[in-house]
Amino acid sequence: MAQTEDVARRYFGAIDARDLDGLVDCWAPGGIDRFVGDQEVVAPDGVRDYFREVFAAIPDSRMEVLDVTVQDDRAAVRWRINGTFAGPGPFQGLEPTGGELTVEGFDLVRVADGRITRNDAYLNGVDVARQVGALPPRGSAGERRLNALFNRRTRVARALGGGDAEPVAEGVWVLRGGGPLKAVNVWLLEDAGGVVAFDAGMSVMARPIAAAAARLGGLRRIVLSHAHGDHRGAAALLGAEIFCHPDERGDVEGDAGASYVELARFPPPARWIQPRLQRFMDAGPVTVAGTVQEDDEVAGFRVLHTPGHAPGHIALWREADRLALAADTFFGIDLATGRRVSPRPGPDAFNWNTTTARHSMRKLAALDPATAWPSHGDPVTGDVARALETGAGA
Repeated sequence: MAQTEDVARRYFGAIDARDLDGLVDCWAPGGIDRFVGDQEVVAPDGVRDYFREVFAAIPDSRMEVLDVTVQDDRAAVRWRINGTFAGPGPFQGLEPTGGELTVEGFDLVRVADGRITRNDAYLNGVDVARQVGALPPRGSAGERRLNALFNRRTRVARALGGGDAEPVAEGVWVLRGGGPLKAVNVWLLEDAGGVVAFDAGMSVMARPIAAAAARLGGLRRIVLSHAHGDHRGAAALLGAEIFCHPDERGDVEGDAGASYVELARFPPPARWIQPRLQRFMDAGPVTVAGTVQEDDEVAGFRVLHTPGHAPGHIALWREADRLALAADTFFGIDLATGRRVSPRPGPDAFNWNTTTARHSMRKLAALDPATAWPSHGDPVTGDVARALETGAGA
């Protein structure tokens, strides 16, 4: 313990003296200096370069050790540094402002054989940014303007991403993203103290999905109805395990069904808009952790294989309240115009096989749902079976 404290005090003394050779000599080669929330550097060269920049930016820096607590090979050091951001050198891309600095922080130093092997440094980066002028002072008009701009951007992102989850049945919530049209639905299903996401919508829905799931206990996994980019779109950004039907696995991990999607079959101007939307909405391929298929259970729902729009498309069915989460088994929006429409198969341009899609609509109708939610549009209620049969056509 005495050696650990001696090394820590020698190290901070060298920082106070702006002695590059002395502070680097305290490090074991390959040691990691981690500035939490910022960066990691590797001793000796990374540590030398970091502090060379600090000393060039704050030439009158003074490091004061406030207290040290030691246990075995670790020293917890609370410190204060004072100085002037006078340069001549910049710091992390910021030109010197002449601002005075007083910063307190905390380092957890680990020592072995008389050298530092790791250090985790914590400081208030926002406070530093305020003091050097990179952020406006607390309570100032500049801060109020910056906060207002941030809040406007947040409101726009929430409008695109879906905002708050709405309860629609026992243990079921929906996020309706895609801007004012609310054209993309994602469902959260209560499961084991958290939720399962059925689909991941567009990439802009990642934060609303994550926030809604956190409020409901946390996201346990994502089950994709199929691989298209407006359904797997946010999956790569959510950090949860991904499941899908075996026949979708290749497309989920690959090109999102591009082998059969024919955007040229869309009428103009949608023909030109859709390719740009596809790039905007999809964060890209994801690794599939496992598969689900006909009659498997997902959060109290039964898996239905409803191919047509995609070869491995699935819907979810709950017998207890006759609730169908149909995804793209049928569409409730005309994608070319944005109009709400009665149930119908997806556009031929996106379908793997439209004839098979019509069969899947009839399969769903045969269950006589009380409510059927599409991924695009509003829920169908009333005589759902008849609406689906009519939409499936001849």
